[in-house]
Amino acid sequence: MATQSSLFVTEQVSVPLSEIEFSAIRASGPGGQSVNKTSTAIELRFSVARSSLSEQVKSRLFAISDRRLNALGIIVIKSGAHKSQKRNKDEALDRLKHMILKATYVPKARKKTRPTRSSVKKRLDKKSKRSAIKVSRRKVQSGDE
Repeated sequence: MATQSSLFVTEQVSVPLSEIEFSAIRASGPGGQSVNKTSTAIELRFSVARSSLSEQVKSRLFAISDRRLNALGIIVIKSGAHKSQKRNKDEALDRLKHMILKATYVPKARKKTRPTRSSVKKRLDKKSKRSAIKVSRRKVQSGDE
């Protein structure tokens, strides 16, 4: 089985695996003695500032408020849900891929729109009719006072 040399996010964006740091850690939670002996959980570290990503993607990654991105600009992802170290590594890479994919999306700029002349006229006509109805409901004031 051939190992890949890059994490492909989109056709234009990929991250070399040499920029991603992996370390095996002990998993937490239930599992008994097996959990205490084996280091199957994976901690992935990815420095956004030192990566080969474009400046636009980097700035959008920094703008995303995510607890996995620390103050030094390093994304730390921990994965320990599976018993296999390889499956945990794949899951951590998948989470990183989704995070970078979210940063590659550029929202469309909002186009300013104005109401049409007829819609403004209709709205003002409705307002004046409603006002006339409310005026007709008021108490009649006598002219003697």
